[in-house]
Amino acid sequence: MHIVLDPEEIAYVKSKLQSKTVKKKSLLSEAGDICRNIYFVNKGCLRVFNTDKDGEEHNILFCPENWWAADLASFSGQTPAFYSIDTLEDTEVLYFSYSALEQLYIKIPKFERFFRILTQNGFSLYQRRMTANLSRSAEERYERFQKQYPKLEQRIAQKHIASFLGITPVFLSMIRKKNL
Repeated sequence: MHIVLDPEEIAYVKSKLQSKTVKKKSLLSEAGDICRNIYFVNKGCLRVFNTDKDGEEHNILFCPENWWAADLASFSGQTPAFYSIDTLEDTEVLYFSYSALEQLYIKIPKFERFFRILTQNGFSLYQRRMTANLSRSAEERYERFQKQYPKLEQRIAQKHIASFLGITPVFLSMIRKKNL
């Protein structure tokens, strides 16, 4: 945790926090709509993805337990989203609406610090992933995926992992067999 809250602040944060349980394969946010919430995964797994003009899905991020998820540009600017967010498993999320988070920033300014650090860490992760996609082999990207998301590949479909790595499911299967 990047900030320390007193009991009164904790109570206020909890008053703004919402929760829900969502079934597998449910959309939380759809490209073209405004991303109204920022989600924290308590249990389960989300994915952030884009669907191209040919209907091909491109996974850019998996969000298992203790990860945050949003189309950040859409959420921050309250503009149409480029990415969709859905559930890869039955998932429990905690979330803040845009207005609730804005109220938190005003009432508890150190909350802005928390989300600034979260955003900086996410941007850094994104930059490293883009560099890896441009400069590393598929095998190296797969090894990096395994380190970044331990045990996740036993929980989600191979097609989603392949999309995240920028390869076909058949090629991913070949890599996995080679590594056995």
